[in-house]
Amino acid sequence: MSFAFNIILVLHFLGLASLIGGFLVQIKSSPRVVNNAMLHGALIQLVTGLLLVGLLYPLHDSDPEDYSLPNNAKIAVKLIVVLAVLVVLLMNRKKPEISSAIWGLIGVLSILNVIIAVFW
Repeated sequence: MSFAFNIILVLHFLGLASLIGGFLVQIKSSPRVVNNAMLHGALIQLVTGLLLVGLLYPLHDSDPEDYSLPNNAKIAVKLIVVLAVLVVLLMNRKKPEISSAIWGLIGVLSILNVIIAVFW
């Protein structure tokens, strides 16, 4: 099961790269849009994040020294942030152009999730 956990963790990181990469690639472009990389990256982050948390409980039961239980408060905050990102992305995905404020909000929330993951 630890192999499955590691594969899902890699997919989680790839979703992160896709989401933030899709955001960063538009720094100097105009018009800014919700691209597929951002949308699919956020969806991958959501699904793999839930799978990772779900796998931590049985992994902890089998090997408590290597796998600690997740901090549920942290996971709840990260879930709220990724859901907010997804709502903003879905509300703006069909628009031919998004404002700099919406584009910035997507980036700030995405990077906030990374900061929460690292520093909490």
